[in-house]
Order: sequence, then structure tokens, then C-alpha cells
Amino acid sequence: MTRQWNRPHAARITLYAGLLALDFLAIVIGFIAPSHFGMLSPGYAQELRTTLPAVATIACLLYGVIAFNAGAYSLNWVRVIAIETGPAVRSLILTYGALFLISYFFRLERDVSRILLAVAMVLSLILLILFRQFVALLIDGRLRRYLVVQLLLCDQYEVSVPRDFRRIDAAALGLRPDLKNPAMLHLFAQLVQGADHVAVACRPEDRRDWAMMLKGANVRGDIIVNEIDTYGALAVSTIGDARALTVSVGPLKLRKAIGKRCFDLACASVALLLLTPALAFIALAIKLDSRGPVLFRQRRVGRGNKFFYILKFRSMRVERTDSDGSRSASRDDDRITRVGYFIRRTSIDELPQLFNVLFGQMSIVGPRPHALGSLAGEQLFWDVDERYWHRHALKPGITGLAQVRGYRGATVHTEDLTNRLQADLEYIANWSFWKDLAIVFLTLKVLVHRNTY
Repeated sequence: MTRQWNRPHAARITLYAGLLALDFLAIVIGFIAPSHFGMLSPGYAQELRTTLPAVATIACLLYGVIAFNAGAYSLNWVRVIAIETGPAVRSLILTYGALFLISYFFRLERDVSRILLAVAMVLSLILLILFRQFVALLIDGRLRRYLVVQLLLCDQYEVSVPRDFRRIDAAALGLRPDLKNPAMLHLFAQLVQGADHVAVACRPEDRRDWAMMLKGANVRGDIIVNEIDTYGALAVSTIGDARALTVSVGPLKLRKAIGKRCFDLACASVALLLLTPALAFIALAIKLDSRGPVLFRQRRVGRGNKFFYILKFRSMRVERTDSDGSRSASRDDDRITRVGYFIRRTSIDELPQLFNVLFGQMSIVGPRPHALGSLAGEQLFWDVDERYWHRHALKPGITGLAQVRGYRGATVHTEDLTNRLQADLEYIANWSFWKDLAIVFLTLKVLVHRNTY
């Protein structure tokens, strides 16, 4: 019984070894690139090639020790599998800090300049972050089941089995929460050995006993209580002497909110600066192609369920424009202009939303804002799932987790909405700067998508 639960430990060791190899690769490329791609004078580059292998080896060894102690090789898997990028970045910075000190105290500037170390550090940091975020997205989408063991133990109580959980029938194993029977405790210990997470679905009168069984099993344990679902509780808290259910967690903490806003301003400002000629050309093309304004404004739902007006390049004939969004664009939509077809297919029509970001109405990354009349099948979005309003806890985004997962285009069926909603709620619950950065890079892969028309 326990042998199958031990397999993920071997998979994790393989994952950590792969991460370490990618981290070392980022460091090595950081040193090699300046001397091989014209970033240094030919004479100095030639001299460095004899000393760089030794310096890169020292950097890798230093990093390996620091990163291991900093917890850079661990998994956070409560909702999604997250690779610990933060400790790895801090470890790499400490590694290069140590190299700077060694270079200074031993006067090695002639062999390895501090400018080279600075360039190598920046390149290595960028590569390390990209490698780790790619691995995190890969394993959470395809390899989670092989890395994490989650058991759902059903004791005379049935619930739907979540993705990546393995269902265990307690009655079929003769297992009961008998705290006075050591043999029963031993059987339970054998069952959960090697598991990462055990959830128990049982009758209300058995919940206390199962909770006591879990507390002594050296495993993360949960008791499923459907009554909490009535309120959509996120946690249990204490108000004075009374117990309370936490149903919302409020805005991001100030530090995180400032970081996200700075990221938005930096991305939007740089993008608008670089894209100004292209934006002007697109505006001229729209004006010459059909009469009407260049920009299209539509009321959407923003953060806190407040309305705002989103900006897009107009892609439809002005007399056929759908102001409330009740009709989704279709593949052969006769409302779309010639230029509109091109800018919609390439997502260029979304670029004016960079101004919404500057105005503070949107973020670069977040749940996509929907028009008030949007339908999933024949139902309004909020009629399909009342959790729809929860997705507005953060500012809406130009791109988001749902978009990079391919959930784009018309919502013909209710599943089209629920897939996006689930991704949006997952993003809100697990927001991080590094996830935003990864989503921005992954968006480049889905700018042109089969569902965009």
C-alpha cells in the first residue's frame, strides 16, 4: 500500500536535480555570453576564456551551497505547484556578492573585472527566472500527479473527487476512526505513509475522531465540511471568543500592491514609448478603412465590481458596433472591417488598454474584463456561476492566466466561462510578481490564437 505513495519522492529528487542543472546553466551562460557575443573587446575576451571556467565553477559551487540552505529546492503545492524562485534569486545575488568581495580582496580585477561580474549576474538572473517559471508551469499542468500524493478518504460519505486526488474507500479497507484500537491506527499510518495531503470525507458525527487520527499521522490533513461551502469560506478565524468564517481576504498587502502597480507602470510606459509609431500607423489604417472613430469605448466591470470604460482599437463598422457585448464575435462576422480582422486576429486591438493601465483602471496581468451583456450559451455570466463576481477582487488585466491557458474567444457553452473563471480565481488566490512576469512572457505565444476572431 505505501510503496506506490513513495514514487513521487524519487520524481521530486529528479526535479530538484534538473532545477540545479538549469540554475548552473544560467550561471555558465551568464559568464560565457559576454566573451562570445561581442560584449567585450577581442583581446580581453581571449584572455578571459582561460580563467572563466574556474570562476564559473566557483560561482556554481557557491550558489549550490547557498541555494540549498535558502530553500531554493522545494515545492509549494497547496493549490498549484510553485517552484521557489525567490530564494533562488536571493541566493544568486548573494553568490555574486561573494564573488565581488573575493575579486576586491584578492585584487583579481585584471583577471575578472567587476563589470564582467555585473553583466554575468544580470544575464544569469534573467535566465534563472525564465527557466524556473517555465518548469513551474510545465509541472503544474502535466506532472503534478507524479510529484504530489493527495488522498481523498471516503468514510460512508461521498463527494466529487478533485483533480489529482486518489480516492480511498475506508469501508473497503475495514478502516474506522477508532482511537482506542492501536491496530486501526497502525492501518491508517500504513495507508497515509508517503502521502503529502490527506482529505477525509465522513459523516458529521465522525469528524472529530478522523481529525484526531490525522493529527497524529504526520501528514497535512483536512476534514471536508460542506456546510462551509454555503458561505464560500476561505479560512476559520476568531472574533473575540467566537469562531468565525473568513469569506474574503481583502486587497493585496501594501508592499505587494505597490510592487504590482510599479510593474504595471513600467511595462505600460515602456510599451507605449516603443509602440508609438506602430499605434499611429494602426490608427491611420483604421481611419482609412472605414468611417468612424479610431478607438472603441465599452463599459466593463472592473476591480470591486465597479464600472469603467475599456479602450480598444475599433475593429467593427461603427453602425454595427455592439455597445453591451451581448453578441460575441464569430469567425465569419460581417460586422468586422478588413483592418479589424487583422488586428483582432493578432490581438493588436487590445493595445490601447495600455492607457487604461496608466490611468489605474487595469493591470498588465489580471482577470480579463467582460462586457455587461456577455453570454455563456444563453445565460449571462453571473447566472452561470455566482462566483463570477469574486474574480473582480483584483484589477482586470490586458492578459491573464486564463488567456495563456488558451481560454479565449467566444463563450458558446457554459464550460467556456467556468474554465476561465476557475483560472481567474486560481490567479487571485496565488498572485505573485513572478507569476505575472511568467504570464507576460507566455502571452507572446498566444497573441495569435485559433479562438480569436
